[in-house]
Amino acid sequence: MADAAPKHDVFQAIADPTRRKLLHLLGDEELPVTVISGHFTMSRTAVSKHLRVLADAGLVKDRKVGRETRYRLDPEPLLELKRWLAYYERYWENKLFALKRFVEADGDAEGVESFGLLSLADRDRDSSD
Repeated sequence: MADAAPKHDVFQAIADPTRRKLLHLLGDEELPVTVISGHFTMSRTAVSKHLRVLADAGLVKDRKVGRETRYRLDPEPLLELKRWLAYYERYWENKLFALKRFVEADGDAEGVESFGLLSLADRDRDSSD
């Protein structure tokens, strides 16, 4: 049977600054929750809730060692996120390169059409329709 889908979206999990700090802490080594919570002013229970969100998103793994739970980063969901974002990085690089070429061509009419950019007059006319 395939793994169940994560309960929390990776984007939602990393949206919180506390959880991003947790990921940073766990990037170098596996740590018990007692050590992790020492880096925060919030309670250990609150830290554990943040760790659970990260675990539900597949970003951290936990394991029991005796009576303590230790956490470590699982970078795979972040790598998938990086690959997904790379598409948009290329998209914006292409748009910015086209804009650069347009500006360097002094914004002539051919540049507007060939680079897919609207002139200010065209934009104003389109918005007034």
